[in-house]
Order: sequence, then C-alpha cells, then structure tokens
Amino acid sequence: KWDVVTRKGGDGSLGSTCGLLIIDEVHLLADERGAVIESVVARLHRWVESSQRQVRLIGLSATLPNYEDVATFLRVDKRKGLFFFGPEHRPVPLQQTFIGVTAHTKDRFKREKKMDDVCYEIVSDALRHWHQVMVFVHSRKGTGTTAKALAERAAMNGELERLFIGDEGEDDVRTKYIERAEKSRNRELTEHFRNGMGIHHAGMLRNDRRLTEQMFNDGAIKVLCCTATLAWGINLPAHTVIIKGTDVYMPEKGTNVDLSILD
Repeated sequence: KWDVVTRKGGDGSLGSTCGLLIIDEVHLLADERGAVIESVVARLHRWVESSQRQVRLIGLSATLPNYEDVATFLRVDKRKGLFFFGPEHRPVPLQQTFIGVTAHTKDRFKREKKMDDVCYEIVSDALRHWHQVMVFVHSRKGTGTTAKALAERAAMNGELERLFIGDEGEDDVRTKYIERAEKSRNRELTEHFRNGMGIHHAGMLRNDRRLTEQMFNDGAIKVLCCTATLAWGINLPAHTVIIKGTDVYMPEKGTNVDLSILD
C-alpha cells in the first residue's frame, strides 16, 4: 500500500509527511514481493536527495544471514547504525536438528506414515520431560491429520492419557477450558482437545484460533499442530518445534518446491 501511495510525489503528498519508515521482515527482499520493498527504498532515497530532508529508515528481521549486504542496500552507516544480535543473546540456547526420513518407496502415503512415526517419537520424548510441542505442517488439512495420527499412535502405545491428556484431577487449567472447547462449532477443535492437542490454521474462525492460542499459552493443551500463519505475529512459548516436511505445494507451479531457508 505504501508503494502505491508514494508513487505520486510532491510536497502535498502523503509520502512527504513521513519521517520514519520501518520495514519489518526485511528478509522478504529475497521473496517474490521483494521488488516492492526495493522500489519503496529506492523511491525514499531519491526523495531524500531531491528534497534534502532527513527520513529515518529502519529494517528489522529475525532470519537474515547477509545483514551487511542489506545494510549496504539501505545505505546504513555500519559503524553506528547496524545492530546484530546473535544466538549468544538468547535467554534459552537454540538447538537445531535435521532428521532425514527415508521410506525407500515412492508411495506418498507410506512416506507420510514414516514421517508420522518419527514425529511421534520426538513429540512423546518432549512430553515425557513436561515440555510443550508445536508441529508445523504445510497445509490446513495436514494439521488435523497430523494430530489424529499422533493420537492414534499414543493410544496404541497406551500413552494418550498419561502424556497427552494428563490427570484431570491435577490439571485445573485444562478443566477451565473444557466447556468452551465443547461448545465450539469446530468439531476438529473439540475432538483434538479431548486428546490434549489443538490445531491452528487460517481456515478456522477467529474465535476458535484465539481459543486455541489461549489454551496452548496456559498449558491446557500440550501439542499444537499448526500452519505457518501461526509463526507470523503470534508469540507462543514452546520448548520443542517440529517442522514436518521440507517441501511445500506451490499452486502456481503445480508441484512441490523446497521450503525457503528463511522460512
């Protein structure tokens, strides 16, 4: 929208009244929409040079490896205007692990089953240590199928009640949300809540999404299966985060493509 607003210059334009421009998620320069950010920044620099007015420009990103290159593009004084906060600033150390899942078959369903088995092992191990888990999948339907697969494996191993649901007598937080979850029109939300899990995606009603966020934040549910929309602008605490699968379907190309390293 700012790109459209600032295309027409002049002293009376809205762009001329701007004294501070903050570009959040500046790493989207590498995305398909990166050209829009480039044009906004270039237009701002040209306006500053022509009008001889000062405008403060701030770029923010939590996943930007080549921050010095972006700083050069934004014309930042690297000695006093560039700030980099590495992993040493984290209050809790971040450990990343890549697990290769090989099913030795071209059957997609067998590969999914193998991936669900590995996912359950990681989830159950975290729950044994009393940690909450978030499982990111790449489709709305995948949130429900993944939660169902985890519940089935937990029931087969006799761990559903002990690890996922917990003792109702001890869990006052979960009791507080039982009535609200049962009244929800989303059958999947109600079904998975009974198993100590939740789902979250853009296709759900806002009230259902907010209820799921509150339940996970308060510890009423221990496992949350969600899509990437949860990672944008919502801050929920989780000890273990699982990204299930490294390829995502791209409708424009009609095939699966590798997940971006920035994602």
